[in-house]
Amino acid sequence: MKNEICLTECSHKKIIEKVKKSISPDEILFILAEFFKVFGDSTRIKILQALSVSEMCVCDIAALINSTQSAVSHQLRILRSASLVKHHKDGRTVFYSLNDHHIKTIISTGMEHILEKGK
Repeated sequence: MKNEICLTECSHKKIIEKVKKSISPDEILFILAEFFKVFGDSTRIKILQALSVSEMCVCDIAALINSTQSAVSHQLRILRSASLVKHHKDGRTVFYSLNDHHIKTIISTGMEHILEKGK
């Protein structure tokens, strides 16, 4: 593999200034990085994929992914704290769904990227 560094000392000031204007502040980038960390767990991804099809209760999610309700509840707490899922009660049953359409878009775009990469 060839070196991936510049072989000469140069600076493209116009490019740097142009790009610098489009980079978000560090505080926002930190929040974005934390947001994407939540997607770093395959169980949470599986739950998000399931909820992109239909709202579900904890026991149905647990049965679907072959897990315990306790483990699913733990993952749902993480997803809720990241504002990726929301819930509502119907009697004694709590149903979960994606918080908004952006989450489904993120999952489907990521899958599209992975599947295209494999071709």
